[in-house]
Amino acid sequence: MPISRRTLLTGLAALGGAALAPGLTQITQAQVSAARRLDLHHHFGSPRWIKRHAETKRQGWEQFQPYTPAKAIEAMDKAGVATAFLSYTTPGIWFGDDFARERQEAIVLARDMNEYAARMASDYKGRFALFAVLPLPDVDASLKEIEYAFDTLKAAGVGLLTSYGNMWLGDRRLQPVFDELNRRRTIVYSHPTDASCCHSLLPNTQPGTVEWNTDTSRAIYSMIAEGIQGQGTPPAAARYSNLTFIWSHGGGTLLGLIGRFNVGAANQLANPAPGSRLALLRRFYYDTAGSANPITMQALKQLVGANRIVFGSDYPFGGNTPIVNIVQGLQTCGFSAAELRGIDRENALEFLPAYRTA
Repeated sequence: MPISRRTLLTGLAALGGAALAPGLTQITQAQVSAARRLDLHHHFGSPRWIKRHAETKRQGWEQFQPYTPAKAIEAMDKAGVATAFLSYTTPGIWFGDDFARERQEAIVLARDMNEYAARMASDYKGRFALFAVLPLPDVDASLKEIEYAFDTLKAAGVGLLTSYGNMWLGDRRLQPVFDELNRRRTIVYSHPTDASCCHSLLPNTQPGTVEWNTDTSRAIYSMIAEGIQGQGTPPAAARYSNLTFIWSHGGGTLLGLIGRFNVGAANQLANPAPGSRLALLRRFYYDTAGSANPITMQALKQLVGANRIVFGSDYPFGGNTPIVNIVQGLQTCGFSAAELRGIDRENALEFLPAYRTA
């Protein structure tokens, strides 16, 4: 769909995110309420995790100091979100680079976060669901937490970071965890972090500016490239064919790396070979958090199709009205009404069928 100059300019204005660009059509409250959006990128924190986050002061800790489930519900209602799928954010449950030292604390914190989110889902029926926290890179502890999270807490999926130390998600050392998730045919949502290699490469620059989106690209590549799990092995995503992957922030820096990811020539975009890197990319889903502008969204639509884009807000990040900002930004992106309905809800129903009648 061609993008007019005016649409492009208003979309760029929306990148700032705090307010609707002048001249843009206001969304009525009735339209908001009718949307029944599913928010696939929505963060939470238990009191224990929030306290630990404040002690270490990793990027974003301030956003969680006033956090409560009730405030999250208020923000959801303003933006027509029916259900938010709860996941943790950077730095996860690992606040330093020495996992051996933090191992036991991380295992306890994963259970604390999962039980807190399960209580939120119980206290606010239909409003929250859990993407479970796993104490990766500890494989044995993660397998135990998978069993508890799915069989007892009834998690909807798992929420993982894109990397753990020097391991990205396609790493062979994490294979037992992904094999079990694949057996359960579940959802794997991922959120970027700044890997131990790259906390502060640019002076006076927060890692969220460049590193988080780049780490998403590293994780995606670890899933679609051959040989990541050993010499001559097929792509990890091919092994985990029962999983539904959701990548944050429109795939991070994926769009800028397409030429280097060797997905094929432009004339192959329409019909990529089965099992090719492009075909694997088109099996994944990508959320709108931090990406609701026409440049990113139209490029992503061309690469994977609008039906592979799902709504994500990055709550509580994004200003005073973080979820509304994403809703308004999407209005600038040149999507048709049907495509917006898909992004808001219908695309996610393909892997969340229980919510069709919710």
